[in-house]
Amino acid sequence: MPIHIRGQAGDVAKYVLLPGDPNRAKFVAETFLENAVLYTEHRGMLGYTGTYKGIRVSVQTTMMGCPSAAITVEELAMLGAKLVIRIGTCGGTSPNLQPADLVIAQAALARDGTTRQYLGEGNHTPIADYRVVRALEVAAGNHPHHVGLIASDDGFYAVTPEQARHLYDTRGVLGLEMEASAVFTVARLRGLESGAIVAVSNYIGDESLVPDDVLKTGVRNMIETALEAIVLLEAEQPL
Repeated sequence: MPIHIRGQAGDVAKYVLLPGDPNRAKFVAETFLENAVLYTEHRGMLGYTGTYKGIRVSVQTTMMGCPSAAITVEELAMLGAKLVIRIGTCGGTSPNLQPADLVIAQAALARDGTTRQYLGEGNHTPIADYRVVRALEVAAGNHPHHVGLIASDDGFYAVTPEQARHLYDTRGVLGLEMEASAVFTVARLRGLESGAIVAVSNYIGDESLVPDDVLKTGVRNMIETALEAIVLLEAEQPL
């Protein structure tokens, strides 16, 4: 049995959504999944499995940061997961992004220590699986969304607005978050497919989030997009 995700063989579906926030995992399970069952609550890392449009889907909390996300993907692989999609929020670095817009990651610039520990020193930009990116883009439909590069960073409060503009925006980075690079890295190393979709919660340097009702709409759009992408992926090539 994995050390942190106290699940058993068969508890976890092949498709898994990865929110950082346990409350978001609960929201997904209670709002979108049918017959959802809680299979783990160890360390507050809530994990549920249910069905969405007849497809078995799990939602597993990663908590915050790349170290925890890497542990989660490692242990999900042990439990039989085959495809993981990070769902969360990001700080916008591009003026082209509006509050609650969705960002579908093609790749994640690794500014974290976990990815370096897996891959060694140097510059790394782990990529999502193309068919997952494509499915997310199709599923996003008319929801305001962008497809491109994001960055994963360890220091939530360390990045200044000036760095966001000059280090990230000028290099084509749309948003800054804390888990995707590790999710992509570990998934690739362990033979899982992966993707990520995030909603813009604020602009870097602005400590206030967008209004609750606006962000809730973005989060709901994000979750629906991820689940509909799973429907498309299952129809294209069942796992």
